[in-house]
Amino acid sequence: MGVVAIIVALLLEQWRPLDNRKHVHAVLSAWAGWLEQQFNGGERRHGTVAWLVAVLPAFAAAIALHAALFWVHPLLAFLFNIAALYFTLGFRQFSHHFTDIQLAVKSGDMERARALLEEWRGASGVVRTREEVIRLAIEEALVASHRHVFGVLLWYVLLPGPSGAILYRMAAFLKCRWQHLGAFGRFAERAFALLEWPAVRLTAAAFAVVGDFEDAVYCWRTQARSWADPGAGVVLAAGAGAMGVRLGMPVQEVDGMQPRPELGVGEPADGPFLDSTVGLVWRALVVWVFVLLIITIVRIL
Repeated sequence: MGVVAIIVALLLEQWRPLDNRKHVHAVLSAWAGWLEQQFNGGERRHGTVAWLVAVLPAFAAAIALHAALFWVHPLLAFLFNIAALYFTLGFRQFSHHFTDIQLAVKSGDMERARALLEEWRGASGVVRTREEVIRLAIEEALVASHRHVFGVLLWYVLLPGPSGAILYRMAAFLKCRWQHLGAFGRFAERAFALLEWPAVRLTAAAFAVVGDFEDAVYCWRTQARSWADPGAGVVLAAGAGAMGVRLGMPVQEVDGMQPRPELGVGEPADGPFLDSTVGLVWRALVVWVFVLLIITIVRIL
């Protein structure tokens, strides 16, 4: 039933993307802001308590509601899983950004491609070369596909009902929201890092299986640890190696040159690699769903 709920939720999101996701984000932002006001005393233990207050009730409620619905009728629990995945998965949340940039690059409209990239990453005012636009768009797409799809699916599978998907998405949100608050945000960063550790490795493994396996594993093992965010480094290094493209490298930002290491092997990022990125992500998703389907069939038999 779990893998069927995943397939239905993915198809539903492709057919009818969630239009009010900004409203969901606004509600979570208001909740996180209230917790900051109530608990942020500048110490790590305050952040720990705030994180637990924010996450544990939703996590426990998801488990309890799923169990109650399953007791009434398994179909109700199945529909609850689909609804939760529909809200927590975000394939279309980032894919439209990437698709618009891809179309702008193909049409030669680099001004529009730069503007779309700035809208996606956050405005910086830096004028980027064509290669930088493509490279940064690929990086954003690989990390977003992991954070909004593969990481959610892993924890959905591991924990009862949709509780894992809700736990992962809330942990990711609070980490982004509180990571700049010093000691108060340390627990949120640590909690998300623990959830990310297995998730990024399974995403990287999927990229390796559907791409150039040898180069993906080589880049994963030798380059990922040099990235500022180790979790994102695993995904980016494996993805770059799987596609045979060079990512990373220093980029100019509004606060100066960012000394980023080089990831991947092969050619500089160019237009065709945008298509390769789409293919890599979709093939990896198909592999995930296929493996889950086989496991489900084996359990039934």
